[in-house]
Amino acid sequence: MIQRIQTIYLLLAFVATGFLPFFIPLWTLSNHKDFFFMQNQIYVIVLGLSTTLSLLSIISYNKRQNQFVIGRLNIILNLILLGLFVYRSLNVSGEALAVSEKGIGMFLPIVAIVLLVLANKAIKKDEDLVKSVDRLR
Repeated sequence: MIQRIQTIYLLLAFVATGFLPFFIPLWTLSNHKDFFFMQNQIYVIVLGLSTTLSLLSIISYNKRQNQFVIGRLNIILNLILLGLFVYRSLNVSGEALAVSEKGIGMFLPIVAIVLLVLANKAIKKDEDLVKSVDRLR
C-alpha cells in the first residue's frame, strides 16, 4: 500500500487539505487579522469532504477503479473550493477602505488538485499494467 507512488500523492493531498489550512491563513482582512478556513462554515465542509475523500482513497488501495473514481470526485470538489476562493477574492478586492491581502492558503486547492491528478495518473498506470498481465493468462 505505502510503497505505491499514488499513496504518497494521496497522503500529500490529505496533508494539503487536512492539516495545512489550520496553519496557513486564506487571506488577511483589512484590520490585519488573518482569515482561516474555520471562520466560514462552507469552507469547513468542503475541506472536510476533500480530506475525507483523500483518506478514503488511501484506504481503498485494493480497488483501483474505486480509488480512481474517488480521486476524480476529490478533484471536482477541490475545483469547487477553488471557485469559492476566487469568488471570495474578487469580493474582497472590492473593499472600499483598505484592500485585504490574499494569502498563500488560497493556493492549497491547486496543490491538492495537482497531487490528485498525479495520483490518478499512477492509479491508471497500475490498472493498465494489471489488465495487460491478465491478457497474457
